[in-house]
Amino acid sequence: MKTYLFFLSFFISLSVLGQQDSIHFAHQAWENKEVKKGIIWKKAHFNYLFGGEQEINIVEIDLKKYHKKLKLAGVPKGTKLTSTFAQENNAIVAINGGFFNTRKGGGHDFIKIDRQIINVSSNNFPRANAYFVFDRKRIDILPQTKDSTNETAPDNVLLAGPLLLYHSQTTDLSTDKFDGNKHPRTVVAIKGNTLIFLTADGRNKKSHGLSLYELSKFLSWYGCQSAMNLDGGGSTTMYIAGEPDNGIVNYPSDNKKFDHLGEREVANIIYIKN
Repeated sequence: MKTYLFFLSFFISLSVLGQQDSIHFAHQAWENKEVKKGIIWKKAHFNYLFGGEQEINIVEIDLKKYHKKLKLAGVPKGTKLTSTFAQENNAIVAINGGFFNTRKGGGHDFIKIDRQIINVSSNNFPRANAYFVFDRKRIDILPQTKDSTNETAPDNVLLAGPLLLYHSQTTDLSTDKFDGNKHPRTVVAIKGNTLIFLTADGRNKKSHGLSLYELSKFLSWYGCQSAMNLDGGGSTTMYIAGEPDNGIVNYPSDNKKFDHLGEREVANIIYIKN
């Protein structure tokens, strides 16, 4: 009986905390800036959300205006800073992309850019279970299937994950440390006719980071229908052309400081071309 009461109390506490977090989310004030007509940059510092401070940056992109400007950039081997990728490709806004080989560079998982396969999957990480796909006719986030024929058919394909939201429903996540611990996170999501780039900073007392469970809740509260996790941790980076600090607007954690200078080199990015 005591064990039952303990677990009942535990789950009630979680429910209450979840309600408090949703209230903090709903009441949070956001700073908004128009990057370009149809592209809005939003940022917020939460004094308390999911157990601590959180620094969140979001870019909302009107797909009616920028569908044909959506691009991937990547290298089959080696790495570059997100800001370098962005500047070389005349990006307006950009985020880091999928997981990569830290020894050789290049993507760990399948990526196709303008119909050219840049990398094939080199591992079987269960976290890489979602595809971000687009061509001139469609933009979508899809769960991986057994043969992935449909997912890899479009002109541009990025495999990463885990999948967080699909058809406005949260997905089943793992109980491992990658999903359950708080880390900096990068996300691409779809909200109606709007593409969402999101970074949540972490590994600092000024921004604790999010578990994937917390991130899924946040995206659901934000109204996204589909969302997938990208490479996070020290890779989490958001670039906006014309902003100070070489365009880096979040607080990348690879230098273990809460500043804009801690970029990690990555193998690919998602961006909007100027």
